[in-house]
Amino acid sequence: MNTTLLIMAAGIGSRFGGGIKQLEPVGLDGEIIMDYSIHDAIAAGFNKIVFVIRRDIEADFRERIGGRVEAVCRRLGVETSYVFQDLASIPEGCSVPEGRKKPWGTGQAVLAAKDVIREPFMVINADDYYGKEAFRQLHDWLILDHADSAVAMAGFILKNTLSENGGVTRGICKVSEGHTHVIDVVETHDIIKTADGAETDGRKLDPESYVSMNMWGFPAREGCAPAFMAVLEKEFRTFFENDVEKNPLKAEYLLPTLIGGQLRQGRCSVKVLKTKDKWFGVTYKEDKAGVVESFKELIAKGVYREELYSDL
Repeated sequence: MNTTLLIMAAGIGSRFGGGIKQLEPVGLDGEIIMDYSIHDAIAAGFNKIVFVIRRDIEADFRERIGGRVEAVCRRLGVETSYVFQDLASIPEGCSVPEGRKKPWGTGQAVLAAKDVIREPFMVINADDYYGKEAFRQLHDWLILDHADSAVAMAGFILKNTLSENGGVTRGICKVSEGHTHVIDVVETHDIIKTADGAETDGRKLDPESYVSMNMWGFPAREGCAPAFMAVLEKEFRTFFENDVEKNPLKAEYLLPTLIGGQLRQGRCSVKVLKTKDKWFGVTYKEDKAGVVESFKELIAKGVYREELYSDL
């Protein structure tokens, strides 16, 4: 079965201190975090890559990764495609509020790919390293038969996803007994690592909690658009009618918030695919040195080759 990896790479990166954080080199040969995600996805069996980017970073993106990855994918028979997240791509009859600068969030990023995806697909952030296990689990889940309302989530442990350099945003999950399904997911901001765990706004959090790292899987019938795209499109209009009306400059259409709402209304089920892999990523400029060292360690342990794609 064909399966797609959708990479959300349109983030502005305001906390990165300038530059385009998704394109920062972290590997021994100038590889970026996306290279490792693409490698792991292809190794797991994904055969199509869709990049969601902004038009203003297209030239840098194609120069730094697009051309190189396209060559690798052509050699391996993997299709590549680009789509653009645009501030003006909004529901018919709606308008962009005066003064709005930032895109509309991860929900809109996925919706940007509605015309190019006709197979089960997985979503990831461009600037997060997830580990090999989660890609294998999501691919193996996607190739099975599921109801249109089914969703899968790579379940990371909160303590394995924190930055040493400041607060992060995570989708904190309430899970069923046995940790098989998500009951609720709440987008939680400014989570800070502490000596004994984690907290936000002075409130302690369970460091063993499952969190969403925006690594989701959505099924599709053969040759058909994934049903989740229709949900995204419908709820995007609701988002404009409610959230944008209340907070026109900062409201964001976020996947964890949307999926959490669908769960509370009984409109979907979310399977937890557990992973013990340690996340790392570049949220802050200061994170980069640690990420570089982490990849050196993975290469030294034989998890990856120095020539990253040479084992595919």
